[in-house]
Amino acid sequence: MDMDPSLNVLGTELQPCSTRPLTGFFRNGACDTCREDRGSHTVCAVMTAEFLAYSKYVGNDLSTPRPEFGFPGLQPGDAWCLCAGRFLQAHEEGCAPNLHLGSTHRRALEVVSIEILQAYALD
Repeated sequence: MDMDPSLNVLGTELQPCSTRPLTGFFRNGACDTCREDRGSHTVCAVMTAEFLAYSKYVGNDLSTPRPEFGFPGLQPGDAWCLCAGRFLQAHEEGCAPNLHLGSTHRRALEVVSIEILQAYALD
């Protein structure tokens, strides 16, 4: 798999998202992506209890640990490379989490507008 250039939505070098828990399509701590990343795990979102409950409700349980996959389960405050489509869906439902623009890959812009991303930006 060839990784896309590591650039964020601001057009600068992509910053790390999280190593605790270790996140990203490549599990390198950044929201790097490639053609094979069908979910576009590109938005560096900071989890909230509301978003975690919403994600579980719509079929993607991010809070339950799955040790067989090396997944500790996410807690409020954890940063995670979220699928751009799920972020947009949560925005439309009024429960999108905040995010880090510097750690959100530019490919997220194929799904979510910069204006929407900026509305949730912590940086």
